[in-house]
Amino acid sequence: MEQSTGFVLAVDAVTRHVNSARPDAPVRPDRPRAPRLAPSRLAAAAALRRLADRMEPRPAAMPTCRS
Repeated sequence: MEQSTGFVLAVDAVTRHVNSARPDAPVRPDRPRAPRLAPSRLAAAAALRRLADRMEPRPAAMPTCRS
């Protein structure tokens, strides 16, 4: 091998990547974040819900099989 350093780094990276999917892999907790976009997300969700209700106001009637 001409570039043994690259080989060692590649093997190390692949090993870390494969071992990260294990159930006992170390977990780094997420940093707590302030919900900056919460009001705009709620407004967008409400607008989309109103639009969906306007496009299809009620569920389609299910056909019944009565004999």
